[in-house]
Amino acid sequence: MDTENQFLGTERIGKLMSKYATPCIISLLVGALYNIVDQLFIANASYLGSYGNAANTVVFPLTVVALGIAVFIGDGCCAFVSIALGRNTREDAHNRSVGNAVVLCVVSSLVLTAIYLIFNEPILAMFGGTVNEETHAFAKEYFFYITLGVPFYMFGQAMNSVIRSDGSPKFAMIATVSGAITNVILDPIFIYGFRWGMMGAAVATVIGQVLTAALSIWYLRRMKVIKLEKSSFRLDWKLIPKFLVLGLTSFLAQISLVISMAAVQNMCMKYGAKDPVFGQPEYAQIPLAVLGIVMKFFQIAISIAIGMAAGCIPIAGYNIGAKKKDRAKALFSRLLLAEFIVGAVALVIVEVFPLQIATLFGAANESAYYADFTVKCFRIYLCLMPLATLNKGTFIYLQALGKAFASTAVSMTREIIFGVSLPIILPIFFGLDGLLWSFPAADIMTFIIAVFFIRQTYRELSVPDINTLKEEQ
Repeated sequence: MDTENQFLGTERIGKLMSKYATPCIISLLVGALYNIVDQLFIANASYLGSYGNAANTVVFPLTVVALGIAVFIGDGCCAFVSIALGRNTREDAHNRSVGNAVVLCVVSSLVLTAIYLIFNEPILAMFGGTVNEETHAFAKEYFFYITLGVPFYMFGQAMNSVIRSDGSPKFAMIATVSGAITNVILDPIFIYGFRWGMMGAAVATVIGQVLTAALSIWYLRRMKVIKLEKSSFRLDWKLIPKFLVLGLTSFLAQISLVISMAAVQNMCMKYGAKDPVFGQPEYAQIPLAVLGIVMKFFQIAISIAIGMAAGCIPIAGYNIGAKKKDRAKALFSRLLLAEFIVGAVALVIVEVFPLQIATLFGAANESAYYADFTVKCFRIYLCLMPLATLNKGTFIYLQALGKAFASTAVSMTREIIFGVSLPIILPIFFGLDGLLWSFPAADIMTFIIAVFFIRQTYRELSVPDINTLKEEQ
């Protein structure tokens, strides 16, 4: 009988959310800050400016691919362990599932690194790296060094979820925060002091990722509920699909986001070239650079949304496994309210302070076109943030309940069907403005679908479990 995690079925829902979601939010925010901090320092370095900003935007989706594979393994293992512990089936919950997750993460990260190094030119071109010569040169330099850190980045992100499932969300947070702080300290030294440019930004990031990976390894040797042995690392092809399917939604959410980014960035290049201002060579990189800034702010807000929902995975998984649907329902209600509030606060910020945000990302060093387009981009692109955060919370909570198909369906609809088609269709009629409106249009269409799954989930969680009724009788 497992006693380590029994409090997940008895402790107050609000207290559990605070305990699990807060460290998860901080971890994800700090993870997001790796790229955001790089862009802040790059944007304010006069010898890099908007060219460096655009290069950072080009490489960003490629780091999301690495994150997607990492959460595929890590979140899947986390959900599997949590549900198994709720059912008191320890033999399925620890050792082999976590050991297999470690091996899969290491192997997949090395394969991805090799692919990036071999096919770097066509990959960069796919995400807008050929907008002009300066941007291409900076993107190639930044991408090379970031690629060298992919194995460390993926391992740290995957193990973050595993560590949370072992009941140590605070340590997961500390591991990620330590790496990010290292990055923040080294970025100005390498970029301004040593003048290493894009290489300096990338190397600072990789050093931070190495530290996070090292701390994760340290924890794996001292886990509380899960005890790893040599036999745990022997791949079990019957077990692997059982936990990978639970991480499928996390994976598809990230990968579909990358596909959407590719569509948006290519349309940005295409219709920017037709614009009277941005069609001029000296301003060609501005739309791509600004789009990257807006995406970074969106990443901050959505990291909070994802962190709240991901923090609920062990809680929801345990209570579903323990047949306590009422607690899972109460958790869902609190989560949806919190997601809406986060989106509403983000909306107020982007509508009221867009120019101030633009200034943080080097607007003072650029032409007036840069600041004007940034303000416009923020106010249109992110005008339905409350729906975006609600959608994201719904995707992940469905995953926590073991509803991989429903979760995947909603997520894929948002990022692939709407996230790719609308950025391609709307600019045909409205140019660059159509590209900006494609994002809120996708969110409102996705929310209509998400409402169906929200209502269905409430109905299912309102029906008492048959076994529970028998026990009460």
